[in-house]
Amino acid sequence: MEISINELTKTFKDRLAVDHLSLTIRQGEFFALLGENGAGKTTTIKLLSCLLKPTSGDAIMLGDSISRNPQAVKEKLNISPQETAIARNLTVKENLEFIAKIYGSDKETAEQKANSLMEKLGITDRAQSKGRTLSGGLERRVSIAMALISEPQILFLDEPTVGLDVRARLDLWEMLLELKGHITIILTTHYLEEVEALADRIGIMHKGKLCALGTLDELKRQTRQNKLQDVFLQLTAEVEK
Repeated sequence: MEISINELTKTFKDRLAVDHLSLTIRQGEFFALLGENGAGKTTTIKLLSCLLKPTSGDAIMLGDSISRNPQAVKEKLNISPQETAIARNLTVKENLEFIAKIYGSDKETAEQKANSLMEKLGITDRAQSKGRTLSGGLERRVSIAMALISEPQILFLDEPTVGLDVRARLDLWEMLLELKGHITIILTTHYLEEVEALADRIGIMHKGKLCALGTLDELKRQTRQNKLQDVFLQLTAEVEK
């Protein structure tokens, strides 16, 4: 099974935010979606996660249509947004248990899930730390843990390392690399080195259109450039012509 996006389009009044987007993302793939501000990345994520309805087109998310069966799609995914939603007066463990209960777990199961995720993401030693005491890097880890607590098959990561220092960013990359292949991850970021470190394939959007798609090596060969920054600049410039 896979994610199959077919002519997905979203118009806001007179603005075309996503313009007939078509691509396939394999199950278990770590896929990076790049683009300048206003390129259509966030709107695409909102469409795929059923937070917005498409103007036209469709996407089949591991067998279910975002148009015909959005509830089934929502049950397969979760989102770690750019702005973390950690309850600042709850401990790390309480935050995770609270989210687990929202998704239907009983008290015992919620505790088991929280303990398992804290161990997996390396935050067990901060289980009793209040949200307000966490560093930026730890907040991001907890935010991703909150998104994983529902055991999604698809995880959307929206700018997961924005504002983090170098050490915290590298620690988070290491954690995300451990998730590769286990769930489908769709990443949006402005950090090109993040894409180089994590992504299996890259899609580049510009003014609502997909202007390039492939592995890093494929895009380098296509453009005859050695750096992702130069690849990105060349491909988006070509669309402007």
